Amino acid sequence: MRMLHTGDWHLGKTLKGVDRLPEQHAVLAELVDLVSRRSVDLVVVAGDVFESAAPHPDAQKLAWSTVLALRETGAEVVVVAGNHDAAESFEAVRPVFAAAGVTMLGKAAPALRGGVLELAGAGGDVRLALLPFVSQRGVLKAAQLMELDAGEMGQEYADRVQRLLAVLAESFGGDAVNIVVAHAFVRGGRLGGGERDAQTINDYSISANAFPAGASYVALGHLHRSQRIPGPCPIWYSGSPIAVDFGETDDVKGVLIVDAVKGLPASVEAVPIAAARRLSTVRGTVEEIAVSVAGAGDALIRAIVTESARAGLAEAVRSLHPGIIEVRLEHTAPAGRRARGADRVTRSPQDLFGAYLGDLDIDDSRLTGLFAELVEAEASESRESPQSNELFDGGTR
Repeated sequence: MRMLHTGDWHLGKTLKGVDRLPEQHAVLAELVDLVSRRSVDLVVVAGDVFESAAPHPDAQKLAWSTVLALRETGAEVVVVAGNHDAAESFEAVRPVFAAAGVTMLGKAAPALRGGVLELAGAGGDVRLALLPFVSQRGVLKAAQLMELDAGEMGQEYADRVQRLLAVLAESFGGDAVNIVVAHAFVRGGRLGGGERDAQTINDYSISANAFPAGASYVALGHLHRSQRIPGPCPIWYSGSPIAVDFGETDDVKGVLIVDAVKGLPASVEAVPIAAARRLSTVRGTVEEIAVSVAGAGDALIRAIVTESARAGLAEAVRSLHPGIIEVRLEHTAPAGRRARGADRVTRSPQDLFGAYLGDLDIDDSRLTGLFAELVEAEASESRESPQSNELFDGGTR
């Protein structure tokens, strides 16, 4: 049995205002072609199909047309919901996709209601235990959420998810290829950079030992870096097929091709996906950045500037390459910051403004000149239009 393991598509994700749907189209088209060329029997999409629980219609169109295109290759297709997805929406369209031969699951379910899937094909019998993302509210009672401290809740959550997995895997045996599909944070996993911190901390972590030793393979979604997790069986995150943000610049993006036979651990091959635009981070002075981006092609670039701030700096950097979509100032505070004390009362506005710019390591005469003009304009207006305050002149006017 040959399986393609993917997930964390995050369709609808933008990056610093850049619409990435064209890239996502190209990436998923490459994925469909790969399934066809490599004679894949089963495609597993392990959650986070969308970036948002309320995805744009264009993102939905791309997701569902891709799922159907994968099915048209002749492969079985299984999709579970992730923490970014709306579980209820997956459940709503589940019957429609079932009619097309696609298995979709939005919420954790017992074996008789879709939590366990049995497939039979030329590659042999396959048994899948399916576990979409489970929130704490999904397994803990309201009283527990109110009464337990963070550590106790985290442990209770892990225990309950482990029990869910044990129940789902009860049908595993030596007569089939046994696969677990889950969207979860397994302790020991390395973050890729674009995950939600609130759902990758210990409150939502489970042990690798929660997975059954009899599993031929565990297909995980949630972390964006492709990686194997040490455990009682082959446990893998496929990672995202596209770099979600600049925190994932150095990750190799792709999918996993998994070959499995019953009774043995699966073998895994990482296959890169080439269609996405490269993300790049460059650092240096404006001149150094200009050299770095000269051969960047169509990459999306984050530029970290090591010069002092000045008016127009961001615009100057952005003009170096059309792919520069983020400009950051790497600011190092000067060793001796100016004192900020009672002497402010005796210092002029220009002097105070100059001290403020010094604290920010900004050296731009245009700013100080403009500030001086504003101060003078305000002073002139006050001299030409004197105002009295009736509270202080006795109200004689």
